[in-house]
Amino acid sequence: MESANAVIAPRLRASWQRSARYGAPEDEVRPVFTGSLDTGSLLYECGNEVLRGLQATLANEPVSLMITDSEGLVLSRLCTDASIVRSLDRVHLAPGFYFAESNAGTNGLGLALADRAPTLVRAAEHYCTGLRGYTCAAVPVLDPLTGALAGSVNLTTWSDQSSELLLALAQAAAGNTAALMLARASGRTPRPAPRGEVFRVHSDRFDPADAPSLSPGWSDALDEVRSALSRGRVAAVVGENGAGKTALASAARRAMRPRDRVLNARPPAPDDVDTWLTLWTPELVKDGTCVIVSGVDTLPAWAAAELAGLFAEARRAGEPPPFVLTAADAGALPEAFAPLVEVVVEVPPLRFRPDDVLPLAHHFARRDRGREVVFTPAAVRALTACDWPENAKQLRRVVREAASRSDVVDTQHLPAEVFSGVGHRLGRLQAMERDEIVRCLAEPGSTVVGAAEKLGMGRATLYRKMNQYGITARQFRSGS
Repeated sequence: MESANAVIAPRLRASWQRSARYGAPEDEVRPVFTGSLDTGSLLYECGNEVLRGLQATLANEPVSLMITDSEGLVLSRLCTDASIVRSLDRVHLAPGFYFAESNAGTNGLGLALADRAPTLVRAAEHYCTGLRGYTCAAVPVLDPLTGALAGSVNLTTWSDQSSELLLALAQAAAGNTAALMLARASGRTPRPAPRGEVFRVHSDRFDPADAPSLSPGWSDALDEVRSALSRGRVAAVVGENGAGKTALASAARRAMRPRDRVLNARPPAPDDVDTWLTLWTPELVKDGTCVIVSGVDTLPAWAAAELAGLFAEARRAGEPPPFVLTAADAGALPEAFAPLVEVVVEVPPLRFRPDDVLPLAHHFARRDRGREVVFTPAAVRALTACDWPENAKQLRRVVREAASRSDVVDTQHLPAEVFSGVGHRLGRLQAMERDEIVRCLAEPGSTVVGAAEKLGMGRATLYRKMNQYGITARQFRSGS
């Protein structure tokens, strides 16, 4: 395999090297089998619907259409060509088998999942000789609400078939699957796609000089990161989206060396990874500079491996590492960073730090308005009672909107999402109904009886709907 390895593309070469490290067999496909399939997921439902429509247009073509989960487990396979079905069964490319790189070596769907990028693997580009009779096109599917890797769409055909359109079809199917998932997800706003931002100075993040005094949950995590950096150890800050991972890493570095430049390398769009690396990695060797690399769990495997090498070279004895990493959780850190990361610190979500809500609200309002903003007792109760599923990011958005309307923020200035403790997704009509109930209850002097009359429903019906949406009348009382 060495001669072939010398001429294949960098992504494939990196995949082959990982396959060798995993101990994937070179001559026979031996993927892991499981008898448990999640056929109730939104990905399965929407992916199958899209692929059935695509299959109808490829009725006489020897193409197998598959859906896999994020771990490479094949969830479904659609194919009308009996010969390719029998052949795929012999190499276990069938529902219930894991086809990640670690199980089957370099293959289309495994590489698409590892790199989170559209992938075409032809004939001899497969690591295992048993797969070289096929060409595989695979495209990752991201959850349109969270941005998390949901799985992949995989199209497989014979290696002697034309492959020019195969990847385009897979990309269209993956895009249609994500769009259908969003449509079925009760009308929630999709997570913005990566914008390809490269880096920026942390002028809009916490500065230790004006950062609010926060609870031990935050300050303890801050001290852990600061201590790790001062001892020259590589730190990874993990936590939920919007919890403040980058802000905490920046604050820790600035508290230790206030004059240093702190830059933030945000995860790019998949097609921009090469440019992204080229633009900011030279900053690692500059004195007095620290780069916070956000969302490393979303990077392609090859980019993580390249970064790990650059990070190792950039470290200087007796100096704080010129970088800090952030990720969703410790288990999501790319394998290439495992030998490098020495300390993992978790930022608790805001719902576990209720004492931080009001200090952060004042901080955000002051940053956005340039002056102090007052929150009434009723507004304080609503803010501190909210679960903040999107954490500090959501709080800042809510406070910015409310403070733009008044210097004295009351319940009528807060959006309905603050008052709803519902634990499931709402449909568009449900969300509209919830918002209208909150609007009526938040009006000055409003009562449940008065709100029911305005809404044209009985008091008992309104109470039932308030309970359904997790709304309590106490949230709107203006007294202390």
